[in-house]
Amino acid sequence: MSVRPGGGPRVLAVVVAVLLLAAATVLANRVLPGWAYPVCGTVAALLLVVLARASGVASPEMGLGRRHLGRGAVVGLIGMGVVLLAFGVALAVPALRPLFDDGRVGSPDLTEVLWQTLIRIPLGTVLIEEVAFRGVLPALLGADQRWRWGPVLGAAGLFGLWHLLPSLALVRNAAVAETFGGFPLWLVSVLAMLGAAGAGVFLHWWRHTGRSLLAPMAVHTATNSGGLAAAWLVLAHR
Repeated sequence: MSVRPGGGPRVLAVVVAVLLLAAATVLANRVLPGWAYPVCGTVAALLLVVLARASGVASPEMGLGRRHLGRGAVVGLIGMGVVLLAFGVALAVPALRPLFDDGRVGSPDLTEVLWQTLIRIPLGTVLIEEVAFRGVLPALLGADQRWRWGPVLGAAGLFGLWHLLPSLALVRNAAVAETFGGFPLWLVSVLAMLGAAGAGVFLHWWRHTGRSLLAPMAVHTATNSGGLAAAWLVLAHR
């Protein structure tokens, strides 16, 4: 298939990338043992970058250029600080603590929490999702280094679909169960995927602001790892 001059959609590469991501999510969530989760995410992210580069995508188009590393780090740290501050406020307000009452967390010890927050989530979740949905896919869909709504929404929609399997366990969160407990599971799943797609647009905006994947990676890590740590603290102090 042809590539439109100026960085238009690389159709074959997009199809291969989507198939690779589908295989990765099934392997990570249904097949591989827990310790292999970050390995699967890291390998898939590397393969996506190789695929994009082989399709003619330059590193800066994916947010992987060296020029804006400093800006991306600063923007990312600002976003991380805002997220962690919000979590701190929520933990300090008793009425908001049920937001962190999540049955998916279980009763891990400190070692397990460190593994989850410092290795499993950053490498198994954040790395592949940011490389795929804020880096490779928007570039393959024609985003270039500019904001283009078509590629942004396309990648965000795929990001929503990526959350299909995780969304099936959302009802184990107390706040979600209380709010949507009367809804059929398929509707909760659809709403969750729409929410993820919206988050994908925001994270792409953060990447666009920082000109680097470092920016959304920092925010994403703070949200997922920070949320898990907060849930663990709430469960530990019941």
